Amino acid sequence: MAGERMTSTEIWLRLMHTGSLCCDVMVEAAARLQRQEGIDTLVLRNAGLTAKQAERFVALNESELERSLIWLEQPGHHLLTANHPLYPPLLRTIPDYPGALFIKGNPETLNTVQLAVVGSRAPSWYGERWGKILCEQLSQSGFTITSGLACGIDGVAHSAALSVKGRSVAVLGNGLFSIYPRRHQALAMRLIESDGAIVSEFPLSAQPRPANFPRRNRIISGLSKGVLVVEAARRSGSLVTARCALEQGREVFALPGPIGNPGCEGPHWLIKQGATPVTEVADILENLQYGLQWLQEDPEKRQYSSDQGKVALPFPKLLANVGDEVTPVDVVAERAGQPVPVTVAQLLELELAGWIAAVPGGYVRLRRACHVRRTDVFV
Repeated sequence: MAGERMTSTEIWLRLMHTGSLCCDVMVEAAARLQRQEGIDTLVLRNAGLTAKQAERFVALNESELERSLIWLEQPGHHLLTANHPLYPPLLRTIPDYPGALFIKGNPETLNTVQLAVVGSRAPSWYGERWGKILCEQLSQSGFTITSGLACGIDGVAHSAALSVKGRSVAVLGNGLFSIYPRRHQALAMRLIESDGAIVSEFPLSAQPRPANFPRRNRIISGLSKGVLVVEAARRSGSLVTARCALEQGREVFALPGPIGNPGCEGPHWLIKQGATPVTEVADILENLQYGLQWLQEDPEKRQYSSDQGKVALPFPKLLANVGDEVTPVDVVAERAGQPVPVTVAQLLELELAGWIAAVPGGYVRLRRACHVRRTDVFV
């Protein structure tokens, strides 16, 4: 391997095969490796890979590499890296953003205004009915509906968007050589044909292992302005997605339901923690409206620019460390793990944007990026 110069695509495919690289580390490793005439273990270690990651980088066999390259040659198949102009800027703001994504469908759909909808794999008639109604109305309001293509509420959400000629994005916990679950293969095809996209950060041949799903949930919320939870148990993957949304500075919404219904325990618990209860679509639209005034005005403007993402919520990680009670500047800096001068400058920007207020002794939160209290969500 040391004597060969790898193409950029092969380098990215091998980096994705390591299974544990993401964000800036992955992007910087790719940039360093692309400058090398030959690649060996020492070069890989110098590029920032651990010994195990370097071993997995080299271990990608030629037949799988060839299969992946052939897949990428097919129409509508893409490898979107984090340094590409089409990579969604909102997703790039999360701390552990994926360094690259495989996409089947239209990659530009990832830059539209998205709302994530998640919930039970075995919903009641109530969850199905209201999930469908809300997703249809959200889609008609201009949102792209994003979910995980699972059975239950995920499927209801995708289907509802398509039924009103809207767009949808599905983020999978397996590689795109196959669609999982198999019963949703036809739905996946309709989603792609409707200008949507199927997305995965996993190698194309990756199987749907349980550990993959919590990891993919951060992408579902990271692509979206907020997350709507429709029926979920108190301890479920849907609440993991809600926690991801919270940590990313996104809004969390929950559909209340009948008391005593086990499927409503998750949403009711989220509402007790401060999530926005949703009894009509206006509850979501009004909550997000400050950043979406242009949403219904002109469909051509339904795409993010990097600036819009930043105006909506500058420094979400820093904001998460400012509480409802007075928080001193040095405490915010310590929690955020950054120097006080940098923190002061960022706090000023948050103050100017109306998120916090300067008071004697420090700063207080004026409005929440997510109505769930950060310290209360442990799944």
